[in-house]
Amino acid sequence: MKHSIPIRTIHLFEKLDLLLLEKLRVLNSEEWEASTRAGSWTVKQLACHLLDGNLRALSMLRDGYFGENQGDINSYTDLVTFLNRLNADWVKAMQRLSPSVLISLLESSGKEYRGLLRSLKPFEKAVFSVAWAGEEESLNWFHVAREYTEKWHHIQQILEAIDQSDRRLLAEEFYMPYLETSMRALPNHFSALDLDVRSLVKIEIKGEFKATWWLSNTENSWVLLPFSKRQPSSVITVPDDLAWRIFTKGVSQKEALEKLEFTGEDIFANHFVKMLAVMA
Repeated sequence: MKHSIPIRTIHLFEKLDLLLLEKLRVLNSEEWEASTRAGSWTVKQLACHLLDGNLRALSMLRDGYFGENQGDINSYTDLVTFLNRLNADWVKAMQRLSPSVLISLLESSGKEYRGLLRSLKPFEKAVFSVAWAGEEESLNWFHVAREYTEKWHHIQQILEAIDQSDRRLLAEEFYMPYLETSMRALPNHFSALDLDVRSLVKIEIKGEFKATWWLSNTENSWVLLPFSKRQPSSVITVPDDLAWRIFTKGVSQKEALEKLEFTGEDIFANHFVKMLAVMA
């Protein structure tokens, strides 16, 4: 369980929910069935998945009811397989719901879900760890931030599918907490690189605003630094509308490399585009 400066996200959940409901209420039948970057899922199926997130959290974290037995989970791959099956089963069953019913359930469950998140004590141990960050145990604030990234990127996938001119979620208020949380996956992801020399990677996100992360390797691990005066081994510059797609399997590694810029050793850019901040 890692202790670091918490990322504040709880105040943004209601704004995300309101934005989502605003968009869903005016969709026509064709837009509900529009394809998204979420694999083969349509806009409606993504909305169903978001409803599942609300209801499952209430059942497990508030009521202590975990439902289906997950069986033997002996690896990260086992966990991802189990979650993918749960997600697929839910989305298939929810196809029988009308858009109006779905919107109503999202609205009512969203209020209860936000109340649940506010009830969690930030520095107590979370029920679920943030596995993609390499943690076996996590604090509640990090669990909530992870939940924010889930909601953020699925709503962004819906916006992209129906209205690419709507860049509200790329504004600093919404996007910076998403990026701050997702970048916590960097040390775990880069631990796969076996380097003999000390390296420093500077990662820049550019678009509606600019943000920078510094990643350094030590004898035992990679760590995120708030700042460094050292000359970086590599500088990776990523357009804002590309970063979230990399972290959610929304773009191929080849296309991502073509769209970002980097200086220095290419091993770091090649590895960066493989990073995920989702369970996949």
